[in-house]
Amino acid sequence: MFESFGLHPSLLKGMDKLGIKEATPVQESMIPEVLAGHDIQASARTGSGKSAAFFLPVMHRMLENPAPETSTRCLVLSPTRELAQQLDRHYRELGAFTSLSSQLITGGEGFREQQARLRKNPETVVGTPGRLLEHIQKKSLLVDDLECLVLDEADRMLDMGFRDEVLEVVNQCNRQRQTILLSATLSHEGVARISAEIQQSPVIISIGSHRSAHEDIVQEVILADDPGHKQQLCNWLLANEDWEKALVFTNTREHAERVAVFLIEQGHKALCLHGEMQQDERKQVMQIYRSGGRKVLVATDLAARGLDIPEISLVINFAMARSGDEYVHRIGRTGRAGASGKAVSLISPQEWNLMESIARYLKLDFIRREIAGLPSRFRGPSKKKKGDKKKSRFAAGKGRPKSKQRHRDKKNIGKRRKSASAPKATISDGMAPLKRK
Repeated sequence: MFESFGLHPSLLKGMDKLGIKEATPVQESMIPEVLAGHDIQASARTGSGKSAAFFLPVMHRMLENPAPETSTRCLVLSPTRELAQQLDRHYRELGAFTSLSSQLITGGEGFREQQARLRKNPETVVGTPGRLLEHIQKKSLLVDDLECLVLDEADRMLDMGFRDEVLEVVNQCNRQRQTILLSATLSHEGVARISAEIQQSPVIISIGSHRSAHEDIVQEVILADDPGHKQQLCNWLLANEDWEKALVFTNTREHAERVAVFLIEQGHKALCLHGEMQQDERKQVMQIYRSGGRKVLVATDLAARGLDIPEISLVINFAMARSGDEYVHRIGRTGRAGASGKAVSLISPQEWNLMESIARYLKLDFIRREIAGLPSRFRGPSKKKKGDKKKSRFAAGKGRPKSKQRHRDKKNIGKRRKSASAPKATISDGMAPLKRK
């Protein structure tokens, strides 16, 4: 199938080595447009082959038109270090039988060491916006001859606050370049605005919707009472489900560390990954997980973007994602490239409304499930019958909120309190009692 695009034989050889025979829909749409040199806005769900869809035609052009005396020819911006590593690795795999080179430039590594690597004048540089901008400003990364600029996960970069850095990088680049913008959704307001600033008459490619149902992933919900109950459920799932590699998502660093320690104590080979770890630590964790040295990775949303490991067959949302888009990216770590997977979300009472809003946004019907022996006292919000009197939101015996009680006390200051049981005052001299001032 890839032969029909007229790609360079060395690239086809690399595809054969990777075992990739058929082009995905996004590749069929993007490759001819990139080869034609058009600016592109593309959207497709995770695991659809977007990276190869722009790398292959860009690499083909560089092979067909060698330019050894020019500076960097392709620059790829990524929101996270992990996604940048994934992109750089995929570029090297695709170009295994070519002379094309790339360099990975992200934060958390020595600046001088990166300067030394950039002096080798690689055709392609992949990195994060902040560190790339530093090198451009220090003139260690030259982008005057740039032929192609790629913004991968553009919506994520904008959500993470990289807009100023991205625009500064773009302003330094060769204006006669091709610009490719990839996003989970093209309806993102920031994506539309930044496209208007950096692209010229882009071709719009949208393959499916990130909100459409993923037929390769079974999506379940299990109710849980509290974090301790969630830990027991997570342990049960890892012990009883059929999976090759598992990914457990939390919303905070503290929860990621706590859950990882608990799972290790239960005998699971677990690792922890979060944004506050040093770059060397994060890189080592990913190498161990990728190689199969450990089968379970507990991570924050840092790992939701760009993690492409085909063996991941189980995703557990220990804490529910904060939005529908984040939920899609989390579960998209499984069920990739036609493989099947399962995503299980553990929902506490506080997360019920969030879960329902995500279901409405994505038009999902979650499969409700209960683990025998680990039932939840929480069964979902109680439904009132028609005609029932509205119950007071203040439980009997608990009194009113302090603020309202304080307000009543202020109103009654100076007022004489009458008690039904107290006897009326009697005066022996027959005169009325004196009034208290």
